[in-house]
Amino acid sequence: MNVYYSPDYVGSAYSFETTRKAAWIADSLTVDPIPGIDLVEPDPLTPTQLVRVHDELYVQAVQTGVPRHLAESQGFSWDPGLWRMVLSSNGGVVAAALDALKTGLAGSLSSGLHHARRGSGAGFCTFNGLVLAALEALDAGARSVLILDLDAHCGGGTASLIAANPRIWQVDVAVNSFDIYRAPPGVDSSKQRIRLRVAEDSGRYLSEIATSLRLVEEQVPRFDLCLYNAGMDPFEGCPTGGMRGITRELLAERERRVFDWSREHAAALAFVPAGGYVGPELFREGLVDLHRLTLGAAAESTKSSSHNCRYE
Repeated sequence: MNVYYSPDYVGSAYSFETTRKAAWIADSLTVDPIPGIDLVEPDPLTPTQLVRVHDELYVQAVQTGVPRHLAESQGFSWDPGLWRMVLSSNGGVVAAALDALKTGLAGSLSSGLHHARRGSGAGFCTFNGLVLAALEALDAGARSVLILDLDAHCGGGTASLIAANPRIWQVDVAVNSFDIYRAPPGVDSSKQRIRLRVAEDSGRYLSEIATSLRLVEEQVPRFDLCLYNAGMDPFEGCPTGGMRGITRELLAERERRVFDWSREHAAALAFVPAGGYVGPELFREGLVDLHRLTLGAAAESTKSSSHNCRYE
């Protein structure tokens, strides 16, 4: 199984988990490999690919730093390395999606995606690689794409960008109302393509996810691709978004269930790590360990995978 990573993923001078943890995870795989995972360097995206989803003036601002308020709208101080970073990390999401369509399963150590809007960044997200990857997958032959977002925070940027595309679906189970959004008016609740739940009880967290997936699978029993935004910020020790009672063990079970569900309901799956932040109750090593839960579940999934999708 290929997992995409490049040193350019951490090329920005701005030091923050979103701009650094890809390297922490990659380094951990060198020290303590997970059998079956190969790190592969992706091709960066081009500006032409970006403007399919994002406003050209915003793309130029991130490239040049002008106007500065727009270039820094995601919350990072701008420097030339930011442009290389987001081209590479978003290229990794696209590469993982296209790889998964051929092999059944792939990932990228990319984060900072689901809050980005068409004309600006938000919430540490510069460009929306989830939507970019979904569109590239449709171009490659996929008929339907599900974005499964289990970050602690709502994926309002993604929802805004896919609202008009009937072939892209979203299941979004958050534990924090940041970037909350509403379904488009006039849409029958039983037929919504974009579903959001904000869990309020850690004891019901897994059942909230299961219910959301069951509702969407009633409309689309099998997707051609699932793009999984695997946030670890719901963890109870995470300072940004964490919920008491969501333990490492619960998140490990979540990962197992997601990959099990995907084998039954998606021809292919591509995953990215999403949110997770260091704080007084979560050190760097612990954060890496949480993200390795996704990698481990993916590697285990390859042993019994029923993914058999080939779009070439």
